Amino acid sequence: MTQPVDDLVRSRLRAIRQHLGWSLDDLAAKTGVGASTISRIETGRRTISFDVLVPLARGLDVSVDELIANDRHDEVVIRPEPHHSPGMTVWTLSRPGSAMQAVKMRIEPDAPDPEPQVHPGHDFMFVLDGTVRLTLGGVDHVVSAGESAEFSTMTPHAVVAVDRPAEVLMIFDRDGALAHLHD
Repeated sequence: MTQPVDDLVRSRLRAIRQHLGWSLDDLAAKTGVGASTISRIETGRRTISFDVLVPLARGLDVSVDELIANDRHDEVVIRPEPHHSPGMTVWTLSRPGSAMQAVKMRIEPDAPDPEPQVHPGHDFMFVLDGTVRLTLGGVDHVVSAGESAEFSTMTPHAVVAVDRPAEVLMIFDRDGALAHLHD
């Protein structure tokens, strides 16, 4: 790795570890990489090699690409393309591999009623237009434009439009994105 990439990786490793509230010992326990080695990497006193970068990335739940990518500031605008399925159009608003995935959904009132899903993760929803019925564990919640809902996806859940088309902004954590955003 070149020196600027090394510096970027070092700062990302430390920032992610600190954001998670982990000490060097916490990360060492999760990765099998010694705390003193992690400290030397973060401070620039040790070179970064793939034999330690891979377990550190896994321990921090990020990809190696996310750690070494040299983000280009001229590629910040995302131009989402609509993806259609019966009764629904989805626009992916975030980059693939992001820790959180944001999507805009247009749900038609005549869409087939979805089967409630259960999976690891956490979802956040904001209704932009219209009204939806959010079913959580067999209990219906009516969520109208300007209102939001946040819930654990370990509870069986489904969303349908009420009376007319509804537009919803959904934000998924990694587990929610894996369950909801498959081709």
